[in-house]
Amino acid sequence: MNDSLSMKTVAGTCDFPAWPPGGSLGGRGEKNNAVVMARIGFCSRRCRDNASRSPQKLLVAASLDRDQMVGMINGKKINGVYINEAPLYNAATSNPDKLVKECGADSLPHACLVGRFVDDRFVYRQTFIIRSYEIGPDKTATMETLMNLLQETALNHVTSSGLAGNGFGATREMSLRKLIWVVTRIHVQVQRYSSWGDVVEIDTWVDAAGKNGMRRDWIIRDYNTQEIITRATSTWVIMNRETRRLSKIPDQVRQEVIPFYLNKLAIPTEENDTDKIDKLTDATAERIRSGLAPRWNDMDANQHVNNVKYIGWILESVPINVLEAFSLTSMTLEYRRECRQSNLLESLTSATASIVVDSDTDPPHKTGCCPELEFTHLLRMQADKAEIVRARTEWHSKAK
Repeated sequence: MNDSLSMKTVAGTCDFPAWPPGGSLGGRGEKNNAVVMARIGFCSRRCRDNASRSPQKLLVAASLDRDQMVGMINGKKINGVYINEAPLYNAATSNPDKLVKECGADSLPHACLVGRFVDDRFVYRQTFIIRSYEIGPDKTATMETLMNLLQETALNHVTSSGLAGNGFGATREMSLRKLIWVVTRIHVQVQRYSSWGDVVEIDTWVDAAGKNGMRRDWIIRDYNTQEIITRATSTWVIMNRETRRLSKIPDQVRQEVIPFYLNKLAIPTEENDTDKIDKLTDATAERIRSGLAPRWNDMDANQHVNNVKYIGWILESVPINVLEAFSLTSMTLEYRRECRQSNLLESLTSATASIVVDSDTDPPHKTGCCPELEFTHLLRMQADKAEIVRARTEWHSKAK
């Protein structure tokens, strides 16, 4: 088939000349527009091939009587669409014909979809829609989804601040010195997982962590209610991307990031998981899953397995009845070493606690009357048993 398949219901126009033949279609012949209207629709190859011709625009018919222009923002495609002004769509209260707002090519990016600075530019805020492929069997977002969104917001924070060099989240001074950021520990507390189609708002900021570390925190809110549904904190250090050895923070890099430091905690100190995670062994692990193999697509731009990928492997050794009946409400990851595509991995898990939570005395992130499960995990090399990640998880029953 010579046509390009589109999976969205759209009504659009392309101002490529002399298409369709004869000029007029839908009463708009004076614009020589190619009109696309489909649930699963097609754009002709001729229309597509003419995309390289100048000038060119993409127009979306957002109403019956008015064309709305959709512009690229900073050369980036945001959440799958090029868009500038877009109010939050609610099927009960919004008119879908007005979902896309008209904007000029030079307009400022829309904060909802691109991100913006708040709190005197110390906090970066970005909004995301939970997509169908980001939910699990229970139709809610997964821990991997949340971690990916946290990572995306952090990278966009660096880029939007004007500090980005040519590395994956590295600053200019770091890039000159062949340095990259690596995470050593991250702790996430989930009050509630969003569902497919929900909109979440993520805030992120950074602060110093000791002499040679940086702390990055996040807060995720429900966009509609502004309820805080997730909190996270992490510690990062610098590594040489060629020698793969840790490095002190050069003064030049420190001077770059200090203006963005904000003395603010997403998770209060008394609620943060700072306890040591015990090491599991063959003797202490209750379940071991071997033969886990990283794929090429698991690698990130820093040439090692992306830290989010570890979560899925860690959960491989969690009993299926726990995955089905309980929600993962807290996760702490302690990164020990890198993992490459050639490594075979083993996932170890052992239950460390099964208690009843008192909703009157426990911290907010642990509220509930259902039994709580706690597990200790280890992800290691299968060949030499070298540790990659230690982890601790807490689970609450899904039963209401």
